[in-house]
Amino acid sequence: MNAQGHIPVLRDEAIAMLAPRDGGVYLDGTFGGGGYTEALLDAASCTVWAIDRDPAAIARGASLAARYGTRLHLLEGRFGDLLDLLKVEGVAALDGAVFDFGVSSYQIDDPARGFSFRGDGPLDMRMSGAGETAAHIVNTRGEAELADILYQFGEERASRRIAAAIVARRTIQKFETTADLAGVIRSVVRPDKSGIHPATRSFQALRIEVNQELAEIERGLEQAAALLAPGGRLVAVSFHSLEDRMVKRFMQTATGRTAGPSRHDPSGIIPAAAARFAALTKGVITPGDAEIVANPRARSARLRAIERRAA
Repeated sequence: MNAQGHIPVLRDEAIAMLAPRDGGVYLDGTFGGGGYTEALLDAASCTVWAIDRDPAAIARGASLAARYGTRLHLLEGRFGDLLDLLKVEGVAALDGAVFDFGVSSYQIDDPARGFSFRGDGPLDMRMSGAGETAAHIVNTRGEAELADILYQFGEERASRRIAAAIVARRTIQKFETTADLAGVIRSVVRPDKSGIHPATRSFQALRIEVNQELAEIERGLEQAAALLAPGGRLVAVSFHSLEDRMVKRFMQTATGRTAGPSRHDPSGIIPAAAARFAALTKGVITPGDAEIVANPRARSARLRAIERRAA
C-alpha cells in the first residue's frame, strides 16, 4: 500500500520490468493513486510524467508532486491523447511506460461516482466527470443497441433479456441510481455458481461505453510505443479478458509473433519486416497468492511487457 492508501497491483513486477535508471524519462499513463509513479521515483533518480483523466486523481497527486519536485509532472487528460499531451511539454522520447487499465479503487469505492452497485449512488460512471453518463445511456439508447453494449463490452449472455427489462422499466420511471439498475438486472438474471453478482458484467459494459475505454487502450498503446527510445519498455496491466486480448494482440503484432500468411498466399514470398520490439514476458505475469490475499481485486490482473529493439 502506498502513502495515499492505494494498493498498486503487480507493482513490484511492473517496476522490475521497467528497470528504471537514473536520468530516465518514464510515463505512468494511468496515475490513479500514484502507486507505480511513486515506485518509479523511489527506484531511480528519474523523471515521471503521469496522466489521468480524473481531476480527483490529479488533485490527490499534489502531495507526491510536492515530495518529488521537478521529477514528477502531473497531466490531466486521456492517455489516448498522450502524444499531444507530452508534445506540449517538450517530451519527444520515453525510456518506459506503464498502464494499469480499468477503474481505480478510488473510483469504484466512492458511491458518488456511480461505478458500483455495492453502494447506492447516482448512475454516473464518468472517469473525467464530463460527457454522457451511464444513466443517459440506459435511459435513451435503443433496446438493440443496449443489448449490443452489454454483450460486446460485458460479455453478458443475458444481454437481450436485460436490455428488454431496462427499456420496459424506463417507460414507467427513468433510471437514476446504481441500486435501481442493479435491482432490475437482478430481477431477470439469476445468480450463477460463480458467485458473481448478476449486474457485474452489465456495469462493466456500461462503464466501458461511457468512457470509451477500449478505444483509449488501443490509442494509448500505439502512442506510447511510438515514443519509446531504443531499449525503452512498455508494461501493461489489464483486469478483464477484453483488455487483455487487446494488449496481447498489440504486443504480438509489435514483436512479429502474428501468424504468417498461408503458403498459398503470394504475399508469403515477401520477407517480413524486422520486428521493432521484443517480448519481455512469456505469456502473462499474474499476482501471487500473498498479493491476492492482501488485495482480492488483484486476482484477475494480467501483466505483459515488451522492449523496443535498438535502431
